[in-house]
Amino acid sequence: MTFDAAIAELTNLLGDRCSRSKSDLDTHGASETHFPPLPPDAVVWPDNTGEVSQIVKICGTHGCPIIPYGEGTSLEGHTSALRGGVTINMSRMNKVLRLDPGDMDADVQPGLTREELNRDLRATGLFFPVDPGANASLGGMAATRASGTTAVRYGNMRENVLGLEVVLADGRIITTGSRARKSSAGYDLTALMLGSEGTLGVITRLTLRLSGQPEAISAAICSFERMSDAVEAVQQVIQMGIPMARIEFVDTDTARAFNLYAGMDFPEKPHLLLEFHGSERAVAEDAKRFGEIARDFGGAGFETATRTEDRNALWTMRHKAYYACLALKPGATAVVTDICVPISRLALAVEETRADIAKSSLPGPILGHVGDGNFHAVLLIEPGNAAELAEAKELAARMSARALRLGGTITGEHGIGMGKLAQMPDEHGEGWDVMGEIKRALDPAGILNPGKLIRGN
Repeated sequence: MTFDAAIAELTNLLGDRCSRSKSDLDTHGASETHFPPLPPDAVVWPDNTGEVSQIVKICGTHGCPIIPYGEGTSLEGHTSALRGGVTINMSRMNKVLRLDPGDMDADVQPGLTREELNRDLRATGLFFPVDPGANASLGGMAATRASGTTAVRYGNMRENVLGLEVVLADGRIITTGSRARKSSAGYDLTALMLGSEGTLGVITRLTLRLSGQPEAISAAICSFERMSDAVEAVQQVIQMGIPMARIEFVDTDTARAFNLYAGMDFPEKPHLLLEFHGSERAVAEDAKRFGEIARDFGGAGFETATRTEDRNALWTMRHKAYYACLALKPGATAVVTDICVPISRLALAVEETRADIAKSSLPGPILGHVGDGNFHAVLLIEPGNAAELAEAKELAARMSARALRLGGTITGEHGIGMGKLAQMPDEHGEGWDVMGEIKRALDPAGILNPGKLIRGN
């Protein structure tokens, strides 16, 4: 099916901000992980909400699919043009529209990235805490209900988005939520849109909750002989109420990947990477208490870092873990999957996953945000190798089943996209059908990011 009529109207509206060049189409059809290239028929760059509404109306008239696009950092094929259509690149809508230090909130456009926002906030004493690793766009982070390394203290996008402006499938512009910290006024449409992955509307503005920059920050790292010891230390830290800002886990394979990729000299053992926020005294006390707990579980080489450049180096390395893991198998791509379980079941989930991967033919480093029970496996496969892809998908499916058996969820932060559709009925049952009914009510023609999240859309 072609969408030439829709694209002709969009060209009249946007001029050279509507592109059909092969390089633009290929860029917007690519995936960070194993999904094959699925380019759109055109890419458009709106400047404002009104233009987004016009674009959506034009596409709706012609039955043309719409794929919202931020920075393209998602991992489950969220931005692939599964049925062709038009990708709406939001990168030109990248401004801070309002900033209120007194109320600690801000209105921003969806194309602004989290790093750009935090640069703008430096002089205010505030920052936006949600850190998924990649320098993702804030609109994309909302659409996937992103989480990340700081969720254990500051929460994910659900806790940090107060309201949204959204263009619906018929071009209507709605506002959800408010600047108030709570409300009892009807359905929570903000929560509905968060995590909807572009299937219910196109986000054009976000009202964000900001946090105060801590007086002092200290990072730390330590190694363990066994993964179970590291994970059990995390459980103890959480149960003791030590206020961690970040608490990350990497296994032996990931530590080896860091050494090869970044020239580090980590012992090839499981590690915890941590960060403490607060007053200078509180940070020092928290680090000391953690060190004592870590030693009780066999932790060794406990080191702290308070200099900004040292802390940045540690977290830059963690954020590049995916690329470091890819280097363990030169030329590889990966099936990257995540699950999230209750903290009390975390050690069991990690151990069972590690044993399952060890029995396979694939390398599969494990790492994650263990402070909130979320971890990832990077299952390395040769591009085009159907047998390895099938084996990786089966390992990922067993991870999902394990999470549900242990009272968790099939994804803590990656989302569904088109990669985890098969596991949705296992987690949600008839609730997945209800999601489909909501989708059809708001998007009866099924033009918003079709093939993602919902059955048969």
